[in-house]
Amino acid sequence: MAKRVQNEKPPRSKEAEKWIEDECAEQVKRHASIVEEMESIQDKRNGWVAEFLRLVHERGFYVTGDMRVKIPAEDIPKKPKRKDADRVVW
Repeated sequence: MAKRVQNEKPPRSKEAEKWIEDECAEQVKRHASIVEEMESIQDKRNGWVAEFLRLVHERGFYVTGDMRVKIPAEDIPKKPKRKDADRVVW
């Protein structure tokens, strides 16, 4: 079996490990604040999505140059019924 570079993990110093821990903790905090903000404007977000889907159905969008394509009603996606359909991901 061949030796692969991605299987070799270089050693990390304690200082580097601490830095990674601190950065991860900060990212978790930032993500939590983003999730909170996105959940607070969920009604607005639903309106934005509905407006976008209405526009691409009625007016269409430009594929190239001056060529516009309308999306048929049967091709417009429906919102999933699961509760995490609008979940903020990393």
